[in-house]
Amino acid sequence: MYLYGASGHGKVIAEIAEENNVVIDAFIDQDVLKTELLEYKVFNDIPNKNADFIISIGNNLTRKKIADSNTGLNFVKLFHPKSIISKRCTINVGTVVMGGVTINSESRIGKHCIINTNSSIDHDCIIEDFVHISPNAALAGDVKVGEGTHIGIGACIIQGITIGKWCTIGAGTVIIKDIPDGATVVGNPGKIIN
Repeated sequence: MYLYGASGHGKVIAEIAEENNVVIDAFIDQDVLKTELLEYKVFNDIPNKNADFIISIGNNLTRKKIADSNTGLNFVKLFHPKSIISKRCTINVGTVVMGGVTINSESRIGKHCIINTNSSIDHDCIIEDFVHISPNAALAGDVKVGEGTHIGIGACIIQGITIGKWCTIGAGTVIIKDIPDGATVVGNPGKIIN
């Protein structure tokens, strides 16, 4: 397996792969100054397009650009062994689930998402592609999160809420009403500031 992105987020994904006994061939990164991360080599180009890949970059838009420009690659998914994932949920390729996460019944997670440490996604949630659910964020049941949205660390979203595409939900924000596409929301209760 190759991890596309040699940075802090890549370190966490590498350790999830190691926990699952997945062999990491190397990292791939455009930064020519990076040659090694966690004792794995870093290449600037993809040496083997037939291998498995995970995009190990935290920025949602960057992940989307890399995925869109590498449609022929075999993207896989990784789950930390200490996550709790319902057998009735669906998780698409490219998505990584970190340690301590809970994903409950019939939730649907899109492609290339980050479900970060100790976050909680309750029943019947829909998380579209390229979303990042940050550490300790909590989504109640039947929440919908649009493509590319970033839910900040410790944010809370009550049941039945819809959050649009490419939104930013600030750290610790409490969402009690629907949020339109492209909004930046902060506070308790959450207020749109952009």
